[in-house]
Parts: sequence; C-alpha cells; structure tokens
Amino acid sequence: MRIISGEFGGRRLKAVPGQATRPTTDKVKEAIFNMIGPYFDGGRGLDLFAGSGGLGIEAISRGLNSMILVDRQYAAIKVIKENVAITKAVERFRIIKTNAERAIQQFAVNGEQFDLVLLDPPYKAQQITAELTKFAELQLLAPAAIIVCETNSETVLPEQLPGFTHLRRQIYRITAITIYQYGGTVIDS
Repeated sequence: MRIISGEFGGRRLKAVPGQATRPTTDKVKEAIFNMIGPYFDGGRGLDLFAGSGGLGIEAISRGLNSMILVDRQYAAIKVIKENVAITKAVERFRIIKTNAERAIQQFAVNGEQFDLVLLDPPYKAQQITAELTKFAELQLLAPAAIIVCETNSETVLPEQLPGFTHLRRQIYRITAITIYQYGGTVIDS
C-alpha cells in the first residue's frame, strides 16, 4: 500500500494486521480519486471507517486541507497514527477512536461540516443509507459535498436518495464504489 499521488505520493503505508480490516487496494484508490478529483482545492474530509487511514491520507496528499480519521479498533488507530506520521503533516489530521454512531453525534454537537466523506464500513455491518440520511439530517455535509461509499460488489446502494444525487457506481472485482453528491448539484465530470 502506498500514497499514489500528490504531495506525499510514493510513500509507503502500513496495513492493519489481521483480518479485521480490508484495505482499499491501490488500484481502487486510484480509481476513486480519478472519479472525484483527482485533486482538491482545500476542504474538510471525514473517513468514518478509516482502517489504515489510506484513503484519508490520499485525500490530504491531493489537496484537501484537513481530515478526520475515525476507527473503533485500537490496532487500526495505532496504524493510522504511524501512517499519518509518514506524511510529516500531522496537524492536518484528527484521529478519533470511537464507533461511527458516536462520532456522527459528536460532529453534530460540534457543528462540523464536511466536503468529502469516505464510507468504507465492514461489509457485514453496512448501514450506509441510514448514515447518509443521518448526515443530511444533522447538517454535517457542506453544499455539494462528495460521499464515496465502498461496499462489496453484491451491495447495490439506492440511486434515489432524498437530498443526494447519485453520480456513479463502478465495480472492481469484489468491490463496488458508489459516489453521491449532497444537495442535488451535479459536478462536472
């Protein structure tokens, strides 16, 4: 695993040991950023099921200003901290050890909003549609925010979701990437 492009491009990242997390492959990561960017002019991001932190770190490398990396596993948090240190830009990251539901509630209390949200939950615990609805209800998404959802290829997320525009669904072997934009405004592709 590595940072593919941008400011930190080429730096190697560590994976979380064991089978509890499934890192996004470099090929899928590159495809995701080609679909949504590939580069950013600032903005705030959230990786809600961060695992090794690779997707969030890639977003910062490609121009996002700041990223919150959330995971509930101690082993993942340890690896995220090591991977963030590789960037030598630790001030651009906030790492939180908690579950997704608690994190979402805390962001709402703090009045936070995000321009990019990365959702790659464990395949057996996916509640992406409910999480997207909760993000909208709690006003956690900036206008025209992009939401990238990674699921197994058998999972088909809805094309019609109130408040969201379905931009794309792409399958890469066993992985499906679904991209939404908040607020119904379609971005140029």
